[in-house]
Parts: sequence; C-alpha cells; structure tokens
Amino acid sequence: MNNSEICGRFMAPVLCNAQSKPLNSISVVTAIALFLSGCTTIAKDGPYAGEIEANATVVVKSTPEKSRDLAYIAVSLTPDVIHAVNDYTRDSLPAFPAGVRRGGTADIRIATGDKVSITIFEAAAGGLFISDEGGSRPGNFVQIPAQQVDSRGMINVPYAGLVRAAGRVESDVANEIVTKLANRAIEPQVVVAIDERRSSEIAVLGEVNNPVRFSLEPGGTKILSALARAGGNRYPSYETIITLQRKNQTFKASLASITNDPKENIELSEGDVIYLAHSPRVFLAFGATPSPGASGGQSSRRFSFDEENVSFAAAVAKAGGLDSDRANPSAVFLYRYENRETLQQLGIDVSKFSGDTIPTVFTVDMRRADALFLTQSLMVRNDDIIYVADAPAYDVAKVMNTIRSVNSPIGEVRSTVRSF
Repeated sequence: MNNSEICGRFMAPVLCNAQSKPLNSISVVTAIALFLSGCTTIAKDGPYAGEIEANATVVVKSTPEKSRDLAYIAVSLTPDVIHAVNDYTRDSLPAFPAGVRRGGTADIRIATGDKVSITIFEAAAGGLFISDEGGSRPGNFVQIPAQQVDSRGMINVPYAGLVRAAGRVESDVANEIVTKLANRAIEPQVVVAIDERRSSEIAVLGEVNNPVRFSLEPGGTKILSALARAGGNRYPSYETIITLQRKNQTFKASLASITNDPKENIELSEGDVIYLAHSPRVFLAFGATPSPGASGGQSSRRFSFDEENVSFAAAVAKAGGLDSDRANPSAVFLYRYENRETLQQLGIDVSKFSGDTIPTVFTVDMRRADALFLTQSLMVRNDDIIYVADAPAYDVAKVMNTIRSVNSPIGEVRSTVRSF
C-alpha cells in the first residue's frame, strides 16, 4: 500500500465520522498519527523506521531469548565511596611501566659521523708538538683540526695513527692517544671533545611548538627537557598523551602524570622518538539539563574538561545545571565503567561480573543537605555520562499539553467537515 492509499483509507473514515458524531481525543490522535506516518505531504528529514525495515534485504532484531540487558551496579554516593573512587581516578592516568623508567642512558658514546676535536698538551717546549720558540707563549698545547669519525669508527691522530673512537667515551679515546704518544712527546696530556654530535639522536614530534631532532646531552636528557627543546606542548598537559617509541616497542603516558610525578620524567635513550598527541577529555550530559544552545550556551551535550580535575558538581554546572522546570533533584546519576578492585574494596559483590571494569551508576539525591559537598568531592573521569531524570510531575504536564494540543485540531476538523 502506498502513501496515497494510506491517506485515503484512514483519513476518509475519520472525516466521515466527524459528520455523524463528535470526535474524541483518542480518535483524533490516532488519525493524526496515521496521517503523519503515511502521507507524503508532511516534510521530513529522512525515511520512517518502518520504511527502512520494509526495504531491508535482511532484518535482524534482538529478542529476549537472544539478548539480555546489560548488567550494572548502582551505588549511592557516600564519603567512603568518593574516597575510594577518587583514589583510583588519581592513579588512572596513563603512566610508563617501571621497566621504561629504569631504561635511561648513563654515558653518551662517540659514534660514526660525530665530529671530534683533539687538544694535545706537552709538559715543556722542544717536544714533539711544541717547538723551543713556542715555550714563550702561555700554554704548551696544539689543537688538532676537528674531524669526523669515519665509517670504520676511526679517527687519525698525528704520530699516533688511527685510533678507534666509535663506541667509546671521550676519556677512553684520550687515554689511548696518550699511550701512543708517551714515547715521543714530553709528558703528553690529551683532551678529546665532541664538536658536533650527529649520533645518539632523539626526535620530538606531534603537538609541540617546534618539532625537533637533536642529540642527547652527555649527562643525559629527560622527557621534559626534550619538550623544552621542542618549544613545549601546544595543549594542556591533561589533554596531552606522550607516545615513546623505543627499540621496536611503544609506551604511552599522560603528560600530566609526568609533570605530577618526577619519577615519570624518565631519561631518554639513543634512537627514542617522542610523539605528543592531543587527547581531549570529555563528559556527556543528558536528561533534564538545559537544551543545547539554550540562552546562548554550548550547542551540544558533549563537554570538554577545562582543567585537570573536574568535580561532579562542576560538571553539572558546566552542563547548565538542573532544569528547574523539569528536573528531579532526587535522581541525578553518573554513569561510568568502574575499576573492579575499587568496588571490591567498598564491599560490593562483583562476582556476577567479568572483566577489570564494571558498568556502574553512582546516584545522588540533590535534596540532601550534604549533596553539594558530595558532588563537589567526586572527580569526573574521561567519557563519564551525567544523567538527570525528569520529575514525575513533568511527565504529567507533557501528557496534559498533548491533550490540549489536540483540542484545536478537533475544532478545525469539525469546521472543515461542516463546510462540505
């Protein structure tokens, strides 16, 4: 049956009955519903649900036998509950594993491609490097031009020949040169320095102000120092995730956890790559809160954190608070997947649940005198959902408004029928 047939079949009897007896509200509502569901003259954004199912090649619907409701736990807010879940909230920021924290580097060694300079001192003039005339100037030393460590890892030192430099620290290379010159120079002393390090590099990329690649400092370089070299992070630390790539492994941590705990500010190793990603933390608000866009407010029900720690009360306030015309203050809820161990610490039986996280609904009665203290103490987490239920009286009011709204169409239908 097409839409025109639906209109003709169902609307005509309604009009005919209107000539013989008054229409009651139920009849009018039924007629309007049928009319809206079948007539093409009504504007709409897309197909009706029935049309989608009718034109589907296969329709798969859940049934009580094939599916069951998602099980969850409802927990009333108390000081003990808030203390337990907040402890987990503070510890839930991604952090580097202990093995990575111990993975720093102690010594930066010379490598192929590095440029090194060599300074040779002699105890007196007239030796191998310092002439008799040179004794009149301060300091008996000679500077060997800086040279690059070749592909074999070697450098060339006059009168000492080839010296292996790659894989060694500067002091080891200097000691070998002294040994080779000992029989020819007068009490030689050698200083080896790296002029330009082209190895032991790390890279800092992503959401930084100046992506950079540089060599580690001889004394070591930590993550926050590396970020400083890259101009700092673009977004707040609580919205920034650091990915560390090291030796074919990847580790992640929140920048907030690194800035809050010095142990997380780990030493970097040669070849490390640091990537910063922007990861906004958000919560959702549904139910009897102001509609999106009301009074010039936010245009959606998805809200971003504006600081590292946001309380339940602050989140409700950010969502516009409870709608005074429709909210049930005794039915304010916070939905989240709570840590299993946290619920067990509270003495809650979680034996019927599997997995490390359990669907949990925290409830609070805003009519209680201490409700604002409780909600101010509970910290919201990323992806939490806040729901404010409608007051029972509001549901009654909606029904009454629906009944009132059909009185006018009844009069219009009667007038239309009399005019024929």
